[in-house]
Amino acid sequence: MKAPAWKWFIEYTHPTQAHMHGISKYIFSCRTKYQDVEFLEVEFYGRCLILDGKIQSALYDEYIYHETLIHPAMLLAGAPKKVLVLGGGEGAVLREILKHPGVERLVMVDIDREVVEMCAEYLPEWNAGAFQDPRVELVFCDAREYVKNTGETWDVVVMDLTEPVDDGPSYLMFTREFFRLLKGKMAPKGVLTLQAGSFNPWLLECHSAVYNTIKLAFGTLRSYYTFIPSFDVTWGFIVASDEKDPLALSPAEIDAALKERGIEGLRHYDGEAHRGMFALPKDIRALRDKEKRIIEDNNPLITF
Repeated sequence: MKAPAWKWFIEYTHPTQAHMHGISKYIFSCRTKYQDVEFLEVEFYGRCLILDGKIQSALYDEYIYHETLIHPAMLLAGAPKKVLVLGGGEGAVLREILKHPGVERLVMVDIDREVVEMCAEYLPEWNAGAFQDPRVELVFCDAREYVKNTGETWDVVVMDLTEPVDDGPSYLMFTREFFRLLKGKMAPKGVLTLQAGSFNPWLLECHSAVYNTIKLAFGTLRSYYTFIPSFDVTWGFIVASDEKDPLALSPAEIDAALKERGIEGLRHYDGEAHRGMFALPKDIRALRDKEKRIIEDNNPLITF
């Protein structure tokens, strides 16, 4: 078979493994102070945001990632009024949070103003007007410094950050010291949610180490997951609090809560999907629990 005449974007997930995407349109690329940024369109998934060589979200399936990250925590928190987002440059996290009518204050802290501004220009569907919502405040600074200095407490904290590689802009946001600091800025019944790396059994080190580290600060936490087509892998998330367990929410309760809040049109998340997300396969549970590593400021996670 003759090779197709495409230019390829190649995303390396390991020195011996990569995913290839045929590029239909190259839009823009640059280097900000913090990271390499690319916007391009691929044949299967449409327009994509790529940071440091890794797809962060794609037009075709970004709703899967963002609905999965946001709605379990927002329902678990009851009726959250104040929400803090760390990262979230595309604005889709804000879009999903604002579907919950009780939200009164929503602060997004991102270190890279250039990325946020470029996402608003090149990916307007992602934020769907959320950047202009009067409840939203955008802050451009180091998120750890913001958490350290804020005098506010938060009902929900969302961490939508790049993976904690040792030379990336986010690596000090996944340490024991940071999670203990963050815990002190949350309401007593506050809920934390974050993306937490690949669920590929060969690449589970990141998720497992993050899980172990959060476990030192929060009384109840759960791993959960869903398949992201543009990532070409099952992706892991973590939700944590001191007393609320997402496994206690039945599918019927979730569907009733979404209806009560007037949240319609979700394409991926509902009560049945929730039940599946938190049902971890046996091999993943075993590998995660086998890992004992704790991430610390002076011992950051080093991944490919």
